[in-house]
Amino acid sequence: MKTYYIETLGCPKNEVDSEMMGQLLTQEGLVGVDSPEEADLLVVNTCAFIAPAREESYELLRELARRKKPGQKLVAAGCLSQRYAERLYGRVSGLDAVIGTRTWSDIGSIVRALDKSKAQVTRVSDEGNLVHSVQRANPFASAYLKIADGCNAACAYCAIPLIKGKQQSKPIDQIIREAIELYEQGAQEIVLIAQNTTAYGRDLGMKDGLPDLLDAICEAVPELPWLRILYTYPQDITPRLIETVARQQQVVNYLDLPLQHGDASVLRAMRRPDDVDAVRKLIGDIRLAIPNVALRTTFIVGFPNETEQAFENLLAMIRELKLDRMGAFIYSREEGTPAYEMGDPLPDEIKKERLAEVMSLQQEISLAKNKSLVGEYIEVLVDDVEDGISLARSYRDAPEIDGLVLIPIELPIGAMLPVRIIEAQEYDLVGMPDLIED
Repeated sequence: MKTYYIETLGCPKNEVDSEMMGQLLTQEGLVGVDSPEEADLLVVNTCAFIAPAREESYELLRELARRKKPGQKLVAAGCLSQRYAERLYGRVSGLDAVIGTRTWSDIGSIVRALDKSKAQVTRVSDEGNLVHSVQRANPFASAYLKIADGCNAACAYCAIPLIKGKQQSKPIDQIIREAIELYEQGAQEIVLIAQNTTAYGRDLGMKDGLPDLLDAICEAVPELPWLRILYTYPQDITPRLIETVARQQQVVNYLDLPLQHGDASVLRAMRRPDDVDAVRKLIGDIRLAIPNVALRTTFIVGFPNETEQAFENLLAMIRELKLDRMGAFIYSREEGTPAYEMGDPLPDEIKKERLAEVMSLQQEISLAKNKSLVGEYIEVLVDDVEDGISLARSYRDAPEIDGLVLIPIELPIGAMLPVRIIEAQEYDLVGMPDLIED
């Protein structure tokens, strides 16, 4: 095999693994190409978080298998492979290999085995080590850095522990090396990711490891403009973490708090912390310590015990907290999770209506917040340029999941500059620099 093509589905954590598989394949002498038609090796890094994600993964694998040319090899990697390895061969005719979430570093040996034999190859394990891995979301702008994998939380609805296993944190010195490498490659923003970043280091014997990690990165890469944290579970956010984000100028004033619901009874059934007043206090403390902080959350609608009153409590929380960013999705009944035994009693129509109502409410909140920024100056990072428009982000926007600052001129990718906000949309802003130099 001489060429490879990788298609990535799912979250940024998968993107990191895909980038590393690409680097390992390059070391094997293969060259990456831009389309499946050009490749000898096809790799799909799958997602299995919820049912629609699994179906998307199956559909892509089937499509690539159907279009396979003589001699092409098709490999399924990632979460779907980890959890449903035995099912994959039966559901995807033409699949040559299956590789799990913690064995993707074996991709080189998988390729060698496929070169030598026509037999199918399966390599899935719950054990493994987090190897050196760096990946840039954009060649000159933003980079993801995985600090841990797996999860020790016991949320009733979530299949991630079944797929990823227990949390495994990288040592600080390894993360520091990767951060330095990313900055030297040109990254202006590093985004720390894990299933639960606020649990970082516990498996290494650290009680409150994330603040230590943030301080260490800022000291090691003092010229890095932006350091961002994703997936900070509210129950694990400590006063010390809040103080560190407020104190370290490189750490952007942005926190992602997956709250999941606003009703105590639903949260208890989810096996999530159910003290809603504690959530209110936490957000108040964060806003007091970091006055311009941008807060993001995610909510699940349609959980089996979500009554009309429980849903109204969720809407009331959204109205009260007025968080800057929000994602929401419909509950998906996942085999093997504790919530699976609760059944799925709510009709799909009700779930969809509730999702639409939640998103409509958040659109109003987001538009009002964006309008308040018109006339203000805000620093942005340029991610890309399309059709003469620079696609940038402010500190309020995590890559790929939040809004954009649209600048109607072409600027260099990776440029950081202040712009004046001239227009507000529901999720995006429009801005212009004061002075354009030739």
